[in-house]
Amino acid sequence: MRIIPIASGKGGVGKSLLAANLSVAFAQRGMRVVLADLDLGASNLHLIIGHRKPGGSLGSFLSDGKSAFANVVAETDIAGLRFIPGDAEIPGMATLKPAERRRIVRGFQSLKADTDILVLDLGAGTHQPILEFFLTSSTGIVVSAPTVTAILNAYVFLKNAVFRLMYNSFSKGSPAFKHIETLRKTENGLRMLYLPRMLTELETVDGPSVTAFRANMAKFRPRLVMNMLDDPKDSEVALKIRRSCEVYLGLSLEHLGILYRDGIQDTALASRLPVVLYKPAAIISQGIYRIADKLLAAEEGEDFTATTEDIDASFEEAAFEAESDFENKMDYVEDLLHSGALSQGDLLETVKTQQIEIAKLKKENNFLKLKLSRAITQGYRP
Repeated sequence: MRIIPIASGKGGVGKSLLAANLSVAFAQRGMRVVLADLDLGASNLHLIIGHRKPGGSLGSFLSDGKSAFANVVAETDIAGLRFIPGDAEIPGMATLKPAERRRIVRGFQSLKADTDILVLDLGAGTHQPILEFFLTSSTGIVVSAPTVTAILNAYVFLKNAVFRLMYNSFSKGSPAFKHIETLRKTENGLRMLYLPRMLTELETVDGPSVTAFRANMAKFRPRLVMNMLDDPKDSEVALKIRRSCEVYLGLSLEHLGILYRDGIQDTALASRLPVVLYKPAAIISQGIYRIADKLLAAEEGEDFTATTEDIDASFEEAAFEAESDFENKMDYVEDLLHSGALSQGDLLETVKTQQIEIAKLKKENNFLKLKLSRAITQGYRP
């Protein structure tokens, strides 16, 4: 059974949309798929796939210590797709205890016999349970939008995932574990943001532990999806995440693909249908199918490591897809205008809405630049 965790450092970037529609695309390709809603503080994934509010859920499973995990795995109206609902109504579900997380993981493992792909829709942020679920696979997906805050939060998520992997690689009580605990509690703990330098220090303290961590890092191959693009140039911001990961974390990040912003997904949601079922020919649906096919075609063996050439090619391909999809999107708008399905007034209203969004993003960008300038003035050094 292949596990695909899908996460984001920031909410509102389309993580659940991708998780739900990828699951449907896998099922349409003949895979036996289970989709799990692990956004436990705000579980609403059932709305995207059109699943009626279930009786059993992860919340009820954890509340009732005697309940069998199979009771929360529900059939859906989509052939090949089963669903595990979360629970937003039980207090404390957003902050799982370690024992509760382990119990859920054991439940996932019990699905192996009749499941090809398990898709985990994780909550936004960097809480420890989210990071642990993300690390159940070496090839999890991080979703980001091209805004400054979304990009920053995607990097912060990956940074926290790397340091959680480090903690998991070091046994408690080892010299390396004690050393990073000391660093974390000191004023100079910010050095932890620059992983290569930190590993050099740790090797003098506990070489075997660092060797174990490097081995785990070699298998850790997270992938990026850029969502909510409006323009081909938006895809270029992915290079910033890649560079930050390489320089500060020693992490190679592969680009899985791009998706354009499309109002049709809101219409599909209102219809209680995944967008790939509501309109398979839409640009966003074709982008999701493209990502699904890449995942199904990818080599996933433990010994497989993406080379620099592979990663370069993934970013080049994403840039090409951004250009190609934008051209198709413009052709589609032109066709709607000519057919009368879209009036010039509708088009003008859309442009005005986008201009308002752009103005908000500019204000947000200027605010972050001001904060960065102040931090530099105060002498902050990574």
